[in-house]
Amino acid sequence: MHSLLLRPLPSPAKSGSLAGRASPPAPRRPGALVWAGDRRCRRGGVAAAWMEDAGTAVLEEAARRNPALSESYRPPGLPRPNGTVLEAQGRVCTGPEQTRPLGEEQAMRVLDTILRSATGELKEEPVSSAQLGAFFAGMTIRANCFPEATQWSEGERRAMSLYWPRLVHVLPPEVKFIADPEGTIMGANGLTGPRYIGQGTAEMRLVGALREVLAGGHLGYEEVQCVLKDVLPVGSASVDSTAVSEALLAAFLIGQRMNRETDRELKGYCLAFDDELGPPPVADVDSLTHYGEPYDGNTRFFRSTLFVAAVRACYGETCLLHGVEWMPPKGGITEGQMLKFMGANTHLSPRQAKRLLEDENTGFAYLHLQEACPSLYSIIGLREHIKKRPPLATSEKVQQFVRARGRESMVAGFYHVGYEDPLLMLMRRRTVHAGLVVKGEEGALSLTTKERSANASKGLPVNHCSGFRTPNSANFSETDGISRESFSVAVNAQELGFKSTETPRTDKSVLKNLELGLSALGGDKGPAYDRIVLNAAMADHLLGCSGAQDINSALDRAREAIDSGNALRRLMNYIKISHKVS
Repeated sequence: MHSLLLRPLPSPAKSGSLAGRASPPAPRRPGALVWAGDRRCRRGGVAAAWMEDAGTAVLEEAARRNPALSESYRPPGLPRPNGTVLEAQGRVCTGPEQTRPLGEEQAMRVLDTILRSATGELKEEPVSSAQLGAFFAGMTIRANCFPEATQWSEGERRAMSLYWPRLVHVLPPEVKFIADPEGTIMGANGLTGPRYIGQGTAEMRLVGALREVLAGGHLGYEEVQCVLKDVLPVGSASVDSTAVSEALLAAFLIGQRMNRETDRELKGYCLAFDDELGPPPVADVDSLTHYGEPYDGNTRFFRSTLFVAAVRACYGETCLLHGVEWMPPKGGITEGQMLKFMGANTHLSPRQAKRLLEDENTGFAYLHLQEACPSLYSIIGLREHIKKRPPLATSEKVQQFVRARGRESMVAGFYHVGYEDPLLMLMRRRTVHAGLVVKGEEGALSLTTKERSANASKGLPVNHCSGFRTPNSANFSETDGISRESFSVAVNAQELGFKSTETPRTDKSVLKNLELGLSALGGDKGPAYDRIVLNAAMADHLLGCSGAQDINSALDRAREAIDSGNALRRLMNYIKISHKVS
């Protein structure tokens, strides 16, 4: 791995002009935010405007359902999954190397829970259809194609031999199909699978695709797209078909992830619903960056992207954020939660978001998945019940809900090995001018200023970045007709003059995350301020944005956007204008 930055990062010996500037003590500007011990804002200037304009909405929301914690944004009315089976899904519905077989005691407990639920004994916490589909899909794929170490344990075999003769009489036919699609796993008690075809056109197509998935196979691009368009949104029924079983859909989604999706399959997920609302609107802006944060949020550390977007908007780098208020499995802090907490309208249409991108007083926008792609939003509840992330957790980060007249870039976060190149592949498929994937903290986009420990885990380090951009030299590829140069770098914040500091913890507190971000935009120098500056400047620099070829200039520009009060002013403007845009 080597750096291909537009200019080499300065070495410690050459960074004297930056050293100490990352978080120096400085007198506070008039009107800067100060968070007192009672967690309230001292009023002054822009800070006072925020409290006056958004404070009422914040208090009303607090009175309704304690919006300070990310868990409180879980959509009301969603049925909870069964905890016993969900824990087992976390062990067996994952990859060939990551799967942890169940011991006999746990396997017995899980199968007994499924049996009692199927017979109607578990009224308070039944096992859902989606859980049944995901769990048995995991067991089937493990039996059919996983390496010996992650196939069924002896304890699982004994438990299944004891319980399956009873389960076969009470489980629905689609679940018996998932558990033994070809009649090769359960012996004489597995005869349903080979004969099962499903009900209705959409379900029949899904069953056909699922047979391949449960055998460890892969599908083509068109096949994935056809299945998704047939079965989503969940609960819909076309003229010639009925709504498909959630057990079958859950088995399909988790099965594709367990088999490690191919590029063709991921592309199918990524592009399946591009035309759901018609052609995307085109914003009249010179530059637009699409931010693909993990939709399930942060549970431990400060999430900086909302504040970074406000900073970059100050100098013409328009930013489009997209996501949901709450998403499993983490259910952490999201941009949607923070904006809703502050009183912004978080349910804009793509055309309304376009207006905010073009507005010289804002320059960024947030789109809720419910408005941008209703089909994908419809399965949030099902995703909680399959426990592990489906392929959509990767593809949803690479969306273009609004296009730009000028230059377009994409940024996406990742954590697990194996998803760096697929994300870049999807970005190239979007034909953007620049793409960047970041291994930030918690698999999100936030680069850290903390020095890497000598005992850090193996694999790609936190702060690893790679991507492509429009070239300024002859060393580039044109495999799809678009000229690009590639880069790969591990960002060392100390080489840029930042002090090593621990990342502020938020621990699912939306209020704490906002305190940190708003204080930083108000001029409060410290770890949150440093991270916002670092992330804004590195995005500008690595994406090849205008005026950011020199990383020192990019850092100075980001600091100026904050210290002038412009970034905070834009965020406050967004809260008001989001309710007025037509």
